[in-house]
Amino acid sequence: MNAFRAVLVRDLKLSLRAGGEALVLVLFFVLVAVIVPFAVGPDRPLLARLGPGIVWIAAFLSMLLGLDRLFRADEEDGALTLMRFSGLPLEAIVVAKVMAHWLVTALPLIVATPLLAVLLSMEWGAWWVTVLALVLGTPALTALGAVGAAVTVGLRGGGLLAPVLIVPLGIPVIIFGVGATDPLAGSGALLLLGALSLLTCAFSPFAAALALRSGAE
Repeated sequence: MNAFRAVLVRDLKLSLRAGGEALVLVLFFVLVAVIVPFAVGPDRPLLARLGPGIVWIAAFLSMLLGLDRLFRADEEDGALTLMRFSGLPLEAIVVAKVMAHWLVTALPLIVATPLLAVLLSMEWGAWWVTVLALVLGTPALTALGAVGAAVTVGLRGGGLLAPVLIVPLGIPVIIFGVGATDPLAGSGALLLLGALSLLTCAFSPFAAALALRSGAE
């Protein structure tokens, strides 16, 4: 448990030292909401209807921007090789790194959603459900991103390839996330989001660890 906590704290400290990356992700997240009203026009009811979908697309794209740093920096400086031979299973290391990545990339976006709600003229109820859907759905996106990052960590240009692999897998999460604001299917969509997150978080450490081992051979 101490080794697991050490990996988690290490990744959080490295992310905080980098500093600007989390801010860039949040700025990109907000800029999408700023640009869309110019494209759609000053139609407040239309913006309110499109708001949840815009928030989800902005969050997904923002999380894809930070995907490359999940394993690549440790692979380049040799830290990942040392972790493979540590007493902590590689699957547990992946879990710690995924948790740190979610805290650094997804959590700031969720905190920034009130600003997007104002820009997109979202109603209180729709905003609250969207936040709940993001809390339930972003772990699935992070877990899927970990698998894509692990598969491409040893490839030249893998930072561009990983998002291409993850986008099709993340579409169901976005569909259920946006569907959560539907008054008729909202509760079912939230349950499916939670199930997707539980499923992906359960299998992704094993898949990512297998990809990292294969890449090292």
